[in-house]
Amino acid sequence: MAETKGVLLPAYVVADESGSMAPYQRELGDGVASLCEGLRAEPMVAAKLRLAVLGFSDDVQVRLAVADMRTETTVPRLVIRGVTNYRAVFEDLLQRIPGDVKWLRGEGYRVHRPVVFLLSDGQPTDGSSWHAPHAELTDRDRTPTAPNIIACGLGDARAQTMVDVATRPEFAFLAKSGTDIGRAISEFFHSLTMSLVASGHALNSANPQLVVNRPDQFTMAIDEVGR
Repeated sequence: MAETKGVLLPAYVVADESGSMAPYQRELGDGVASLCEGLRAEPMVAAKLRLAVLGFSDDVQVRLAVADMRTETTVPRLVIRGVTNYRAVFEDLLQRIPGDVKWLRGEGYRVHRPVVFLLSDGQPTDGSSWHAPHAELTDRDRTPTAPNIIACGLGDARAQTMVDVATRPEFAFLAKSGTDIGRAISEFFHSLTMSLVASGHALNSANPQLVVNRPDQFTMAIDEVGR
């Protein structure tokens, strides 16, 4: 049997590109750039990760396919457009993640359970139609490559929706009431970078695990739901 090249953690950033995010396009762009720079500054960590950036509104657009940030030189650009279709997100991931994992394994890597970081500033415009593909995506019996999902909401996003999207209650976060949304977006990307760096380091330890940091200016959504 051929020796594996190593173990990888596929990480997907899924960012809301709907029209309500237009006032914060600069913060979105700066956040994506800081994430890429942060991973490039940690080549030993980046070697353990493969990063993808997806933008969603009416549909999902690939801004960066799963990439090794040690060699990737471009910075993904998010484009403001359309509405907030959650069904499109989970239908896309349901096809994309198993395919990516199969490809990475074919390249000679072992693959940790993928992680999805979703950022949205509103409620889904497609009602509850997203629940079925989300349920299939997160069911490890039906989808062996089912990802861990971290959901971060701001603006009009509701706590219960973030809890429903996240795969564990402690993976759901909501920006604190009155928080400047631009600042919250910046904090999301800072926390995301720190989470991936810490997770990358953990992959080299005797106890590999996913590390999730709560962004500043956010609270756990389950705390909001429980009030």
